[in-house]
Amino acid sequence: MARKLWFDGGCRPNPGRMEMAVVACGQTWFAPDCGKGDSNRAEWLALLGALDLARRLGETDVILCGDSAFVIDQIRGRTAAHPASADCLAAYRNGLASFSHVRVRHVGRAQNLAGIALDHLRAGLAPPQPLAEQEDLRVFPHMA
Repeated sequence: MARKLWFDGGCRPNPGRMEMAVVACGQTWFAPDCGKGDSNRAEWLALLGALDLARRLGETDVILCGDSAFVIDQIRGRTAAHPASADCLAAYRNGLASFSHVRVRHVGRAQNLAGIALDHLRAGLAPPQPLAEQEDLRVFPHMA
């Protein structure tokens, strides 16, 4: 059975300090500082973080769910890779080798568990259930 992972990235201001979150297995992984960039770059880093997390969890069949049409349309070939994110698209394609099946799905913002978690973390609130409690958050290594 495929493992679902939700990803979201953002920055404040835009451009500015990037952050990202990935939700999988009922837990939230959060990177509060992924360097400087814009929101599109932050979304790409979140997707790559989700792929990396899936690999670390030993998953080979995954569904990556995100609300960034910018990223998902490039992956699906609907739009050409933006020059600023061509390296991320290449990293995504190279990362596919360790998986038997990867699907990317566009979800609405209200259905993106990683986006909801980011909003709660920005507000200083614990993520809602079924996400992990605040003290159980895992942190990605710096990904700038």
